[in-house]
Amino acid sequence: MVARAYTVAFQGVEARPVEVQCAVSPGLPGFAIVGLPDKAVSEARDRIRSALNSMAIALPSKRITVNLSPADLPKEGSHFDLPIAVALLAALNVLPADAIEETVALGELSLDGALLPVLGALPAALRAAEDGRRLLCPAGSGAEAAWVDATCVTAAPSLNAVVQHYTGRAPLAPATPGEVRAQTHYRDLRDVKGQERAKRALEIAAAGRHHLIMVGPPGSGKSMLASRMPGLLPPLTPMEALETSMIHSLAGLLDEGGISRARPFREPHHTASMAAIVGGGRGAKPGEISLAHNGVLFMDEFPEFPRAVLETLRQPIETGEVVVARANAHVRYPCRFLLVAAANPCKCGHLTDPAQACSRAPACGEDYLGRISGPLLDRFDLRIEVPPVAYTDLNLPSDGDTSAMVAERVACARAVQSARFADHPDAHHNADAEGELLDRIARPDAEGEDLLTRMADRFGLTARGYHRVLRVARTIADLDGAEAVRRIHVAEALSFRISAQLG
Repeated sequence: MVARAYTVAFQGVEARPVEVQCAVSPGLPGFAIVGLPDKAVSEARDRIRSALNSMAIALPSKRITVNLSPADLPKEGSHFDLPIAVALLAALNVLPADAIEETVALGELSLDGALLPVLGALPAALRAAEDGRRLLCPAGSGAEAAWVDATCVTAAPSLNAVVQHYTGRAPLAPATPGEVRAQTHYRDLRDVKGQERAKRALEIAAAGRHHLIMVGPPGSGKSMLASRMPGLLPPLTPMEALETSMIHSLAGLLDEGGISRARPFREPHHTASMAAIVGGGRGAKPGEISLAHNGVLFMDEFPEFPRAVLETLRQPIETGEVVVARANAHVRYPCRFLLVAAANPCKCGHLTDPAQACSRAPACGEDYLGRISGPLLDRFDLRIEVPPVAYTDLNLPSDGDTSAMVAERVACARAVQSARFADHPDAHHNADAEGELLDRIARPDAEGEDLLTRMADRFGLTARGYHRVLRVARTIADLDGAEAVRRIHVAEALSFRISAQLG
């Protein structure tokens, strides 16, 4: 008899279906797992044998063969323990084979039969729902998987509880979704003294998802400004929350199954490796750019990142996804993030202060910022210089708009964009518009077009830079509540594109 159970193998955020076939046949006693398993999957037989012994279930003196189909798909991870165990128990007539065939299972077994939480319960539940099956998982993963209400999720604390459930002795209640984590308290933009131009740039970036780079001496407030960005962004929509949580599920970042509506804010250190930023390593896990999907990626000391790491950002910025290529697989992750970068004007940081600048000024500034290639710099919609704040200004009372006030304007602008791009699935914000769509929504009036043409010729804007100015101008018009892009909107967009230090 061949018993079947079902599970998944992860390729990026995609959960590929895997059929677990178990045959118990006469022959020399043995327990073999075939179908391209990795070391963790091959070791499942020892964990399963020990777990069954703890339940007083002895394996027969026969040949046990487990095949993981499709056989050419790599199988990685300890979550194959539970589907192999239930397929074996079905083959031994301990569990009803028909009920097991209607279930997608995943979970790691301990030696005493307890089920341990595993990564990827959320995308596995989505696959189960698509295939019209139930999901069986460890109790620690049930709250996460239960957010997919299109399928019934059974969360069991142990293999013995699984047997009791499927034999009808002690049925388990369906799992319930974990509590949504409370909104994080964000720092207020009003606490930043001065830097009104930088605050305006943050508002525009948040409204249209425009990439922003800030250049200024140490202590001018670049990191402090960037830390206020999450407080300006609206909560994740239900679809965005699901997309983001799927990535975080694969990375093991969901706390007790709770899904947050707060947008991610990732700030990797400049010593981070290529795999940490872009993704890769063992199992081709998602990197920081994917963990920042639908949120903010803040890269402080931008020129200090390895040149190879910076150059790999160019394609994900344009396409909103990254492909982690390996010899046996190409794993695709979404990475539609808002990039905020900060840099000193030179190595010592005091290029603009003759009293403190080093002897190599101004050549040191050109060399330092020259680590950012022209094609990468061209992808920043907003470029601003953040001057130092006089210490006398630090004693002045806080003024200007609060984060809540700015966030309200940002939310209104994004609502306009949501309605504008409702019929365009590839565009979500003004930063995504291109081609005919961009020409239709962002064409300025005659005065604005004349100004843009003259400035593009004078400062040598590339075609990409020209279009990015139009996108920023469209966002400024949205914040202004204007239907048409006018000269004043184009002028402000150009002012953020042309920087004395960044060109």
